[in-house]
Parts: sequence; structure tokens; C-alpha cells
Amino acid sequence: MRRSDLAQILRGALMGGADIVPGVSGGTMALILGIYERLVAAISHIDTSLLGQLKRREWRTAAEHCDLRFLAFLGLGIGAGIVGLASTMHHLLDHHVQRTHAAFFGMILASCVLVARMVGTWRALQGLALIAAAGLAFWLVGLPFLQEPPDSPAYLFACGAVAICAMILPGISGAFILLVLGQYYHVTGILKGIPKLEFDSDALVTVGSFAAGAVVGILSFSRLLRLLLDRFHATTMAALAGFMLGSLRKIWPFKHETTPPGTDLKARLYANDWPEFGTTETWILLGLVVVAGAFVLALELVSTRLSSKKAHG
Repeated sequence: MRRSDLAQILRGALMGGADIVPGVSGGTMALILGIYERLVAAISHIDTSLLGQLKRREWRTAAEHCDLRFLAFLGLGIGAGIVGLASTMHHLLDHHVQRTHAAFFGMILASCVLVARMVGTWRALQGLALIAAAGLAFWLVGLPFLQEPPDSPAYLFACGAVAICAMILPGISGAFILLVLGQYYHVTGILKGIPKLEFDSDALVTVGSFAAGAVVGILSFSRLLRLLLDRFHATTMAALAGFMLGSLRKIWPFKHETTPPGTDLKARLYANDWPEFGTTETWILLGLVVVAGAFVLALELVSTRLSSKKAHG
């Protein structure tokens, strides 16, 4: 295994861990880690050309066409992150929701700055794209949860297709979309039991239907996204920054629970508050926001310097 393969596994684990947090997007993490456009391009190359190469048994050409090595090790990391971190994230959201959200708030806020820098020269069109995307994300993350969703393979297939499209978009959390659709705790509950071999035939149908929808969704949506990045890069990046900015509403760390104490995690509702600067907890949360944001900016700085050294080495 190459050192780069291990790096992709670690990046995938971070993306997987982010994907199971309502309000945080794996696409955001891919942007932070500098692999977003490569990921979109690789997924979009799973197409008819690839099928033709496979039929002709051109294995090496096919692997290079879809960047197979990159996808395989990244996918391994994502799977490990989702399954391995599901219980940890569940615990953090259950017992430390404000502090968890504070850390992710800082990371996403810093990432908005980094993505906005990728736009280059800002014009009216890019500004409008940012405002429109931010408004859409702000509205979307404020939607109420679907309390009694259908329990059928077809609905789970649709949930998988919609959620995976959200997961690849920075700022639009696939986990939150699952919350809105009423399937987040159903799906993550099954994932929590997989490492302990605690699942039955109904769980397999659930995971299978959801996974099938996710595959169809990501293959279709990645082509559109790659087209937008190729032809309208600046405007698309501005919109992605807007999605991230608007989504901050969901993970605003200063909040209070509106449901009775002891309510099960999946049924809890929160309302956002203004910070109370006279409390120690407020300053702890602000500190987490700053530290998390600084961590992302530091990662980007290190990544830039390493890339510069390679280019001149």
C-alpha cells in the first residue's frame, strides 16, 4: 500500500464521520481536504465509456479512466468512518450537542472563506449565486422533520438518492436530509449494530434499498456537478460557498432544547439563541469555534506549502 493510499483512507474516514452528523456535509470535508473536484470527476467517469473498456477487458485503461485506486481507498475510508464513528457521533450529539456543533461551525465557517477564495474575481453573477444558494440552504435546514415516513423499499431508495446528492454538495448535509425525510435514526441505528453483527433481514433490505438509491443518485448528480465545475467554475464555487454559509443555521452552537428533558435523541428539537456572554459555557463554545476554524485554515496552509514544494522540487 502506498502512502497516498493511506492518506485517502484517512480522508475518507473524515468524510464518513462528517456525513453522519446532521448539519455537516462530507462534500464540505472533501473541499477542506482538497480532493473535491477530483472526487466529482472520478465519480462522473463511471459512465458508458468505462463500461465499454470493461467489455473489451481493458482493465488498466478502465481503472485510470475512473481513478479507481483513489475511489477505492477513499470509499474504504468513508465506509470505515460511517460505521466506526456512528456510535461516537451519536454519543456526542446525545450528550455534547452544543460543543459538537461549535467545532463543526468553526470548521465550516473557515471553509467558506477557503471556497470563496477559489472563485477568483468576484462579479455580480457570483454574488447572486452565493446569496441564492445561502438562502436556499438556510431555508432547507430549517424544515421540520417528517414524523411518520413511509416504511417501504421504494421510499428508502428515494431517500438514498436524495441524501447522497446532498452529501456531495458542500453545506447541504445528507444526514440532515435524512432527518427531514424521517430516516436518519432508522438508518444510523442499523449502522451502529453492524460492527456487533446486530441486524436482521429487514435491516438488510433497508440498507440494500438505501445503498441502491445512493448509487443511482451519485452517478447521476456527479455528471451535472462536473459539467458545472468545468463550464461555470467561478459561479459554481460561489454557489457552493453559499450552500455552506446558509447551512450554518443548522449547527449554530447556541441553542436550547424545546422538547422535555429525557426525550430520545431522535425526537429532540432545538431553538437557536443569541450567545449569553456572561456565562463560561458561551466562551467555551466560542473557543471551540475559533480553534476548529484555525485548524482548518492551518491545514490549508500546510497543504498549500507542501504542494508548492512538490511543484518546485
